[in-house]
Amino acid sequence: MLRRIKVFYKENKKSTFVVYITLRLLVIVCMIFQIFHGNWDNVFLCVLTLFLFLIPYWLDKTLKIALPNALEIIILLFIFSAEILGEIQNFYGIFHYWDTILHTLNGFLCAAIGFSLIDILNRSEKTHMHLSPIFVALVAFCFSMTIGVLWEFFEFGADSFVQTDMQKDRIIPSISSVTLEPEGKNIPIVIENIEKTVIYSKDDNKAEQITTIENGYLDIGIIDTMKDLIVNFIGAVTFSVIGFLYIKNRDGYKFIELFIPKRKRSDI
Repeated sequence: MLRRIKVFYKENKKSTFVVYITLRLLVIVCMIFQIFHGNWDNVFLCVLTLFLFLIPYWLDKTLKIALPNALEIIILLFIFSAEILGEIQNFYGIFHYWDTILHTLNGFLCAAIGFSLIDILNRSEKTHMHLSPIFVALVAFCFSMTIGVLWEFFEFGADSFVQTDMQKDRIIPSISSVTLEPEGKNIPIVIENIEKTVIYSKDDNKAEQITTIENGYLDIGIIDTMKDLIVNFIGAVTFSVIGFLYIKNRDGYKFIELFIPKRKRSDI
């Protein structure tokens, strides 16, 4: 299997071969380091990353979809940045905008994939689809946003059932809530300049635990989720607009082909 992948990259994707091998070696080194420290959750992430690196090869060999070199390199770097740097090396916590950058890029790339799916059918002689450029751009946008929403569903499910914190908490200085209205009316009560929040809890042995959050109230993932969807929206809109212009003038916006997968068939 690995030999076939090596031959595939050397014959067809020479420009991505160095990136592919370098990232795999870095992941393997990271996995060995995590094994020595007994961090088995991180070991699983490393194994998952190695499998995710096979996606471009699988798309080419199984679905006959060719990824441009630039797109494949971006996908490999995206996977490495999200799983190894983001999760294991805690870039999400160290760099405040790391998650924002990745979700914006995800919106852009997913729009490119959605765009290519329709554009392939539009240009195929075996189908009778001739959709307008605005409709193709709209489908690309909707495809990207759907993927973004499904990912947020996954994060919410992981936080709810596995007790992770994929929807990162935030400390906010003020809240507005109808729950705090003493008479139960639908009137939001605004509390500003919150100095601290005190959380009481008890374990199975009835021992009381007290946690104090300074300078604000703990938001449980709502802001993070909406921020992710907003930047996904920005990435999706950006590509959809460029994709629309590309259909109208393919020669003038030829650079966009660096991000568009193509079907490996003679009828396209």
